[in-house]
Amino acid sequence: MSTSTLDSRPEAKTSGQAVKAGAFSPSQLVAALPDALRKLDPRAQLRNPVMFVVWVGSVLVTVLAAIEVVAGTPTVFSILIAIWLWFTVLFANLAEAVAEGRGKAQAESLRRSKKDSVARRLRADASEEQVAGTALTIGDRVVVEAGEVIPGDGDIVDGIATVDESAITGESAPVIRESGGDRSSVTGGTTVLSDRIVVEITTKPGESFVDRMIALVEGASRQKTPNEIALTILLSALTIIFLLAVVALQPMAAYSGAELSLIVLTALLVC
Repeated sequence: MSTSTLDSRPEAKTSGQAVKAGAFSPSQLVAALPDALRKLDPRAQLRNPVMFVVWVGSVLVTVLAAIEVVAGTPTVFSILIAIWLWFTVLFANLAEAVAEGRGKAQAESLRRSKKDSVARRLRADASEEQVAGTALTIGDRVVVEAGEVIPGDGDIVDGIATVDESAITGESAPVIRESGGDRSSVTGGTTVLSDRIVVEITTKPGESFVDRMIALVEGASRQKTPNEIALTILLSALTIIFLLAVVALQPMAAYSGAELSLIVLTALLVC
C-alpha cells in the first residue's frame, strides 16, 4: 500500500474518535438545535405517541397561560408549567437530533476512509498495481501486509496474519486469519498487524460490510428492534392509563367540592 494510504488511515481513525468524543459537546448541541426545532412540527411528533401527548399538553398550557396574560391575571405557576413542558419536548427533540447528527458524522467518517483506501491488486503475471479500494470487484486479488488496511471484504487465499477488527466489529483482541478453513474470511476496513496475506474480493462495489454499516448508521435500512417495539407499546399503554386517570380526577374533585384547573391536570398527566 502506498504511503498516502498509510497516512490516511490514522486520519480516518482520528476522525472517528473525534465523532465519538464530541458527540455531546456544546458545538454538537448547537448544530443539532435547528433540527430539534424542526421536530416541533406535529407531524414529526406523531411518530412518538408519548411525546405527542406532551406536545399537545405544552400547546394547551401555553394557550391557557396566554389567556391569563391577556385577561390581566397571569400566574407564575402557569408560565413555569408552560416553560417546563416546552423544555421537555425540546430536550427530547434535541437528544434525537444529536443522535442523528452523530450517526451522519460516523457514516461520513466511514465513507471517507473507504474512499481514501488504496489496494495493491495482483495482475495475471503476479505483478502489482495500485487501484482505489472502491474499484475492486468480485474475483480481484489484493496483497495486504502488516500495517495496511484490508480494502474490501473477501477470503484469504494465501498466507496467515493477525488482524485487528476492533474498528469494524468491536473485537478488542486481534484475531488470526489464514487461508483455508473457516477463518479465512476478512472484512474491509480492518488492519493487518503482522505478516502478509493475499485476499480475494468476494463482494460487489457498494455491498461490503462497511457499506451496510453506513446505510445502517444513516438509518436508510434501520428497523426498530423487538425491545424498542415492546417499549413503545408499553409507554403508549401507560399513557392511555394515565390519561384516563387524569380525566377521572375532575369529576371526583367537583364532587368533593375541590377545584382543579386544566393546567394542573395537564401537568399531572405529563409528569
